[in-house]
Amino acid sequence: MSIENFPLQLQAAIQQGFLAREFENGLKSRLGFREVADREVFPNAIGETLTKTRKSLKAPVTVPLNPTTNTNFDNGLTPSGWSVEQYTLSINQYGDTIDLNMVTSGVGIASQFLANANTNGIQAMQSLDRIARNTLFGGAQNGVGGYLGGNTRIIKELSAEGDTIQVDDIRGFQTVIVNGRVTPVGSSSGMLVTVGTNVHTLIQVTRDILNISTAPGGISGTLTFSSSVAVKDGQLGSPIVAATAPMVIRPNGRLTTAGLQAASGKQADTLGIQQVLAGVAMLRRNNVPMINGAYHCYLDDLQLLSLFRDDDFKQLYRGAYGSEEYRSGQLIELLGVRFIPTTEAPQQASLGAGPVHRALLLGQGALIEGDCALTGHSDIPDADRALIEMVDGVAMVTREPLDRLRQIIAQSWYWIGGFALPTDVTASTDVIPTATNSYLKRGVVIESLGTDASGMIF
Repeated sequence: MSIENFPLQLQAAIQQGFLAREFENGLKSRLGFREVADREVFPNAIGETLTKTRKSLKAPVTVPLNPTTNTNFDNGLTPSGWSVEQYTLSINQYGDTIDLNMVTSGVGIASQFLANANTNGIQAMQSLDRIARNTLFGGAQNGVGGYLGGNTRIIKELSAEGDTIQVDDIRGFQTVIVNGRVTPVGSSSGMLVTVGTNVHTLIQVTRDILNISTAPGGISGTLTFSSSVAVKDGQLGSPIVAATAPMVIRPNGRLTTAGLQAASGKQADTLGIQQVLAGVAMLRRNNVPMINGAYHCYLDDLQLLSLFRDDDFKQLYRGAYGSEEYRSGQLIELLGVRFIPTTEAPQQASLGAGPVHRALLLGQGALIEGDCALTGHSDIPDADRALIEMVDGVAMVTREPLDRLRQIIAQSWYWIGGFALPTDVTASTDVIPTATNSYLKRGVVIESLGTDASGMIF
């Protein structure tokens, strides 16, 4: 690429690859959520929504053919087909920029130039990782609510029997999948929902004008059913669970996030190995593939510390206190799970017992990343006024000084793409006898309280 229009102090850094290296170092800082995504390149432009289709398998045949019908050209066979399901992926553009004034930077121009590139790289990496995380937990892209969807609680008690209740989070209740297509909940496309202890058909979802949800990225609102909800089921804090909701596991069988308790001693609702094993069992029931030989469990450091305090975990690690994992306080792999500590795990303020922590256990195919093929594309020849470096799907654009005094260099980055959560509705019990009814089968959320080294709840 042409770099003659850049200052001499910077040309050496550009020619020797220092610029791309600094940007790449930032992109490779360990966060984690984006790593789980299956990446595809889409030849579409900004703002377009792509519809992808998955086909199902056919149910096994266990009944022998009837010899008396083995006639004619069809041999007594009736053709059977496979079903499909669809998910959408929206392509959007993300980016930011920083300016470098060569005059005010003085003699430190080259180092500040590379420092800006590194800072841009770190920002781009963290931005994409957080978008991936928000999609996994919130599921905004495909409308099925993410792995926190379809699981909430009543926040306004029913004083009398009625068909409408107010809940903390309506994500996961807004759409159903009909004939493979994501369809808004309505009178002709209802959703079975357990309210308290009874099942009702949901026919309308309304979001609140003023959002008062306590869940990360949550949307408060009201649910309307085709039949009245009893007062005993409409009590404050009663659990509301969609029939197609992903699995959410809590210690000691707590039914809602607000139900977590900070009791003293062993009864505190902190993360233990049994909750992780329950999540693994759920993924294996759905025959979810592992990621390079293990399921990924993303968790924050306080949940990891709680795991090291768990008695069942100590039994498994008895005699291994000298291991590198135990000395460093980090787990690599155990029982088919790869534990990945991250500072990006969503945090939630206390609902009375202490802040809520969430681990996310994932298998292969839980997240799709779509990278637009047009990222970094230009119809202008290389001898233009910009230098573009592509690193891990992200474009870094370094623009020469174009201001009147030719002093200010612009260093920018952008990414065109999106994330989506593909569903597995067609993986029914006809195909996999142990399969669950969840739309999203490739992940499990584990909610708990956190603890420090002294056992205090944080």
